[in-house]
Amino acid sequence: MKLKAWVNAARLRTLPLSISGIIVGYALASLYGFNNSTIFILALLTTVALQVTSNFANDYGDGVKGTDNDDRIGPKRALQSGILTRKELKKGIIVAIVLCLLLIAGLIFTAFTAFTADSIIYIALFFILGFCAVWASIKYTVGKSAYGYRGLGDVFVFIFFGLVSVLGAMFLLTKTLFTMAFLPAITIGLLSVAVLNLNNLRDIISDKNSGKNTIVVKMGFLNGKKYHYSILITSFISVLIFTIYNYTNVLNFMWLLAYIPIAKHFIKVLKMKDSLTMDPELKVVALSSFLFAILFYFSFNNFL
Repeated sequence: MKLKAWVNAARLRTLPLSISGIIVGYALASLYGFNNSTIFILALLTTVALQVTSNFANDYGDGVKGTDNDDRIGPKRALQSGILTRKELKKGIIVAIVLCLLLIAGLIFTAFTAFTADSIIYIALFFILGFCAVWASIKYTVGKSAYGYRGLGDVFVFIFFGLVSVLGAMFLLTKTLFTMAFLPAITIGLLSVAVLNLNNLRDIISDKNSGKNTIVVKMGFLNGKKYHYSILITSFISVLIFTIYNYTNVLNFMWLLAYIPIAKHFIKVLKMKDSLTMDPELKVVALSSFLFAILFYFSFNNFL
């Protein structure tokens, strides 16, 4: 029984961050007067399935390329440590992809029950987005043209964890795209990029030695830290503008509580001189982002 090995490969600690965008999208839909728990749950399940697929593929891609090696600072991966073979991981990726496609289809057809001219266009659009999300989850590290090895991981994370996740979830519920919703979508996207950037700061030495040219490898450790500060500051400014624009009462600022650990993290990173101490900070930012999503919901849907 290899249940523990598959749990290891699924990287459960990444899941709270992955669903943060869906929670914020649902919060926005509720703010604008729309809610549907079935669509929300299906969106959560779809996002989790995509994240697990990405984690399996990342484990496989980095393992095959030799990026996951003894020089790497973070936790041992499934292929790297030998608890799963290449063949087993490949099968796991295929099963995960099939599950993703089934959930995507279920989510889309639940959201668009009436087959009008507009809904058919939306169904086609979301199927394209769904296929793109599956492709992006695989191609981060798998294959010769893996975009994570060309410094494009940040771009794809911002798009899919931020814009697509938040705005997509909101649109499935509201069938409308509200311009102001881009601001919290930017916040979630940037917080997700911050987690990836920390990962890249931590792995800068092993990534550079194995030819994984992340943004941090390209710009260097010190500039990577400056980039990190700009990500966190911009994420804060985006949601602050949204809150000021939509202000009704002081509870709208409840999400500020999530930025307390982020502020402490900011100060810690300022003092860090090398990549060896970065690993614990990934959990801080990931869990703070999840906390932000929960508090953002109650900031604008407090029912008082």
